[in-house]
Amino acid sequence: MDKKNTTNKPLTPAVFHILLALSTQERHGYEIMKQVELDSQSKVKMGPGTLYGSIGRMIEAGLICESDKKIDPKMDDERRIYYQITGLGKKALAAELERYHDLLMVAQQKRIFPNTFA
Repeated sequence: MDKKNTTNKPLTPAVFHILLALSTQERHGYEIMKQVELDSQSKVKMGPGTLYGSIGRMIEAGLICESDKKIDPKMDDERRIYYQITGLGKKALAAELERYHDLLMVAQQKRIFPNTFA
């Protein structure tokens, strides 16, 4: 992932789901995985390989960064790394949501959504 034009390119499903999970609060890896599962109504289950591979590329691209603060240091494992969405990440998420919105409008105009083809 390149910092240039990151907001103009479509996002991979994994990146989209991670940004969506981080859009409301900072989270550590396991929380991100659980939020993705919750947001997708259990249709997407992200494993550690996909998650941490994507996180590395997203940090490199400037979409997310490691957070300095811990949610509750007394209750938390100090090895946990929390991530937060950056301004660039918010722009990329907004652009992707706009793409989805535009596609939904086309589907509605063609009268194929919310109906099915059957």
